[in-house]
Amino acid sequence: MKKDIHPKFYADSTSTCACGHVFTIGSTKEKINIEICSNCHPFYTGLEKSLDTAGRVEKFKARQSSAKPKAKAVSDTSSEK
Repeated sequence: MKKDIHPKFYADSTSTCACGHVFTIGSTKEKINIEICSNCHPFYTGLEKSLDTAGRVEKFKARQSSAKPKAKAVSDTSSEK
């Protein structure tokens, strides 16, 4: 292997989230600041909310409930003689 081409590896690098959660990871940077982590991310905390500001879901349900069911097309397959 070539010498002096790899960056220095910090086995106990500290990563700090915007929420204040600090944890230790291995990295080529000594300190890392992140915006969101698994401690505050909505997907991992179970606090995920779907925002429906335009009311699209209600509009869709209203259209589905007021729609007429389609009548099946009757095909005449009887043989006429």
